[in-house]
Amino acid sequence: MTTADQPLDREWWKEAVVYQIYPRSFNDSDGDGIGDIPGIIEKVDYLDALGVDVVWLNPVYESPMADNGYDIADYQSIHPEFGTMDDWEILLEELNNRDIRLIMDLVVNHTSDEHEWFQRSRQGDPEYEDYYYWREGDPEEPPNNWESFFGGPAWSWDDEREAWYLHLFDEKQPDLNWRNPDVREEIHDMMNWWLDKGIDGFRMDVINLISKTEGLPDGEHGGGEHFIGGPQVLDYIGEMVDETVADRDVMTVGEMVGVDAERAREYVAEGGCGLSMLIHFEHMGVDTGHDKWDLQELDLLELKRIIGEWQNTLAEDGWNCIYLGNHDQPRGVSRFGDDGEYREESAKMLATFQFTLQGTPFVFQGEEIGMTNTTFEDPEKIRDVEAQNFAEMSLADWADDYVEDVQPILEDMSRDNARTLMQWDDTEHAGFTDGEPWIHVNENYPEINVKAARADEDSIWQYYRELMDLREEHDIFVYGDYEVIDYDHPEVYAYLRTLGDEELIVVCNFFENEPQIEMADLDADAELVVSNYDVGDIPEDRVLDLRPYEARVYQQ
Repeated sequence: MTTADQPLDREWWKEAVVYQIYPRSFNDSDGDGIGDIPGIIEKVDYLDALGVDVVWLNPVYESPMADNGYDIADYQSIHPEFGTMDDWEILLEELNNRDIRLIMDLVVNHTSDEHEWFQRSRQGDPEYEDYYYWREGDPEEPPNNWESFFGGPAWSWDDEREAWYLHLFDEKQPDLNWRNPDVREEIHDMMNWWLDKGIDGFRMDVINLISKTEGLPDGEHGGGEHFIGGPQVLDYIGEMVDETVADRDVMTVGEMVGVDAERAREYVAEGGCGLSMLIHFEHMGVDTGHDKWDLQELDLLELKRIIGEWQNTLAEDGWNCIYLGNHDQPRGVSRFGDDGEYREESAKMLATFQFTLQGTPFVFQGEEIGMTNTTFEDPEKIRDVEAQNFAEMSLADWADDYVEDVQPILEDMSRDNARTLMQWDDTEHAGFTDGEPWIHVNENYPEINVKAARADEDSIWQYYRELMDLREEHDIFVYGDYEVIDYDHPEVYAYLRTLGDEELIVVCNFFENEPQIEMADLDADAELVVSNYDVGDIPEDRVLDLRPYEARVYQQ
């Protein structure tokens, strides 16, 4: 437990707020309908006004865009649709001039099949033939039963090499063979090249998939036990840290599939691999069943259990990344709140929750104005390869009708929900572009946009600003210990943050009902530091009557 007598283990990345930019949808500067780096430069003052400390930039590298840039053809080149390396240099300078740091997306479990390494590997070039996982055999029968995260077999037959290659994602994303030391050295050199340019770290895409069980045997349930947290993953990541970031003051954020809080310690605790924090998915399953498309009601007690385990397990040794949405998830307010009558209240409640846990908050573009999920009445609107695969397989296997069976699921869970255009104002295409956009704009943009939010003193945007200010001014928001209050309450998530003699009491109603909760330890003179409703005096009996999606934070 942290006490007033103990020095805080301060790090800039613990105290930062990270803002994630999905460049393709952020701002288009040249009218081609695709967001670009000059478009981000145009909005740097906006980022400064919002108050963020770090920008996480989704991939802008050379790519055929089979998976919107996560299929990289050249790690050291900027895709022409996004601009040039000179544009990127200007962006870095403009961010740094405003004391905003930049971290890049590192995608090294796989490359594009158009990367030079893969092209030379499929040709049998001796220098590159083992850069990927190749298996000879019957072209009608994959080497094992592993399944792709995007559906179907994790293997594709290559006519040129006359062999199968492994791809845990799209067939245009072949997996790199990390057993090959030359592959690892290439990756380390590339990382150091970017670090020498002055970036402040990396977000590491599915980094715990880089090790596969030797021999690539069949597995249960798609084979995940042979590639999720594989046998040498700790060695590979530890070596990568030692060879690149160990002596640099940067942040490293590892995205990891199938990891729990205890396993996370191996990556982020003292004596572990040396990563700063992890993006995990445990809490992303509290409203789904056997997979992301199997929708369920939000299980608040399960959310409390998962968040509590991560808060407590990493409290003394390690650090948390706190997020409710990103480019791979639907919009948080639509998923965990109410994007209708109580959109503003629930968006503010979710922000309160996110900014009052111990960890570094990650804000995805548009969250700060309460952007919502969209509609897919026309399947031609779908852009995400994962959603396209789901729709096609559903119609082939079980769905009778797209509109009745598939559309509602996509509108709840498709990644395209997060990738619609950033809503800047109420002009055509929400002020994103003068051209024809690559993806449709949410039809609610005339009401939900940055211009309107900044002009409204009581908007979600202003509430985010207030939370960022509080977090900057009060160490307890960042470093305070966590303890849940009334774990069994089915509708209210309440918890205590403690730092020395200082306490924060956080109360979040996650539903549209009006529950009561007894807060026996709440002082009569506790100060209300932030809330999303007007709040009166603390009742003598300490029983709080909460309104739909109400959030309160008291300090005492």
